[in-house]
Amino acid sequence: MAPTPTQMNTGTEPPGSLITRDGQIQWAGLLFGPGTDYEIDSGGLTGWADLPGLDSGDVLRPDQHGAWPGALWAQARTVTAPVWLLPDRPERAAEVARRFRAATAVHGDERWLAVRLHGETLAVRARVNQRAMPHDRMFVTRGAAKATVQWVCADPRRFSIEERTATTGLPRREAGLDWGGGLTWPLAWGGSSANGVLTAVNAGDAPATPVIEFRGPVRRPSLTRLGDDLRLEYDIALGPQDVLTVDTGAGTVTLNGTTSRLHTATARSSPEQLFQLEPGESSLAFRCDPDAVNTEAQVSVTWRDASW
Repeated sequence: MAPTPTQMNTGTEPPGSLITRDGQIQWAGLLFGPGTDYEIDSGGLTGWADLPGLDSGDVLRPDQHGAWPGALWAQARTVTAPVWLLPDRPERAAEVARRFRAATAVHGDERWLAVRLHGETLAVRARVNQRAMPHDRMFVTRGAAKATVQWVCADPRRFSIEERTATTGLPRREAGLDWGGGLTWPLAWGGSSANGVLTAVNAGDAPATPVIEFRGPVRRPSLTRLGDDLRLEYDIALGPQDVLTVDTGAGTVTLNGTTSRLHTATARSSPEQLFQLEPGESSLAFRCDPDAVNTEAQVSVTWRDASW
């Protein structure tokens, strides 16, 4: 049986786009696992679901037992996979080995590493840190080899492969009572209107870092996390074609994808990297300068569910 087709010419494909069954791993356009030339050893993947190491901000108490509890910050995640290179015939051994070496070569940029287990596919951004590929007698005579590849994930969180987006406009004033023909019961209060609040649901168990886009026309746009009033606010006027993008993971604010506008953050605005979506529901309110409300203005919030 011919192996499942793989692609080697790109590292930017969506995470998990090649995966078709449980136990498969996708990295840099190459597919490992059942149905491929690259089977995972029975020892399995290590480090994938482990809790990463933690840096503690605890401070020892000088005059009694224990310590004052401080913040906990997760360290990078290390993932290791023992991989069998198993060409369906010895004549393909060099090709199979060459494709494996190309996918696990040294690259400075991070790529998606995706794993599917029991119907769930999660992905991390990673770089190859180590590769061992012995050319023993089995490889020389039959073309099979047991290799080991190790990835380091600077951000240890594992993300859903699907991006989620929620959008809302600015709140609109209610029409109020219709006094035209006098008041009769029941009173006609007018139609309902948008309240400028969106709900973002992070279905994972780790905080997610959203990308926020403010679209004009709007002046001094802001987004507030209603649970604790944490706010992002920018003293800028956006035209009808302008988009202000806030990447909370990278801590950047750019206008139309090119020009930094981080300096427009107001004194009431929190640091971008603190504006995260905790596990569960988060209600976010879109507001602006009250004298410049425009029904065409919008904010969109895009995120991936995050898990440890």
